[in-house]
Amino acid sequence: MEFSNHTLKDLFGQLGLPDSHEEIEGFISRHRPLADGVRLADAPFWSPAQASFLREEINEDADWAEVVDQLNLRLRE
Repeated sequence: MEFSNHTLKDLFGQLGLPDSHEEIEGFISRHRPLADGVRLADAPFWSPAQASFLREEINEDADWAEVVDQLNLRLRE
């Protein structure tokens, strides 16, 4: 696995979502808690392209995987 310096701001930008601190916190607040049985990429609030990106990054333990994991944890708090 390659380690990257991607942040939640970077991830939200990559997903085409508003990426200010306030907008990220608002998104997380609106969509949590994500149910235990639901994988992050299967959450109903993603577009098909967003879900595909998230699934690919996690499955391949790719460049964005660490920050995707961070988002997953934040949505389950």
